[in-house]
Amino acid sequence: MLNIFRYVGGNNSNNKEYQFWKQDYHPIQLDSADKTQHRLDYLHNNPVRSGLVWEPWHFKYSSAIDYYTKEHGLLVIEPL
Repeated sequence: MLNIFRYVGGNNSNNKEYQFWKQDYHPIQLDSADKTQHRLDYLHNNPVRSGLVWEPWHFKYSSAIDYYTKEHGLLVIEPL
């Protein structure tokens, strides 16, 4: 897998060696609680939309488990 990240990263002058994320990101200012919640919902539902899991909190690499259940995910977070 590192070979793929190295190949993609080598084709982009913005990277030193590897590229993991898409290059065409667009920052969004989260200046209200509604916007923040909307983005959290979007992120938490990505694995569901992709068909990886049935519910957002089933994806073990997501913070959704901290938001939707009384359990904790793999990383310690402080919910917003």
